[in-house]
Amino acid sequence: MKTITIDLPDSVELDEQEAKIYLVSRLFEVGILSLAQAAEMVEMSKREFMEMIGDYGVSLFNYSPEELIKDLENVRSRNR
Repeated sequence: MKTITIDLPDSVELDEQEAKIYLVSRLFEVGILSLAQAAEMVEMSKREFMEMIGDYGVSLFNYSPEELIKDLENVRSRNR
């Protein structure tokens, strides 16, 4: 595992764990980390991580509105 050190201004009021959660949540959101990897990095269970990421504006489902509409249309057409 790599170690990254980041210097933040004193005016940024984040502790190390919260900064790690922000970074890991974003890496999960863009698909760089799996759910299991992300949860492990912040020392949480997968369930705890899934419940927490919404507080950081991250969705478990990385659907764009267009993709969601297309998938819904596909489901509807199959059910006819």
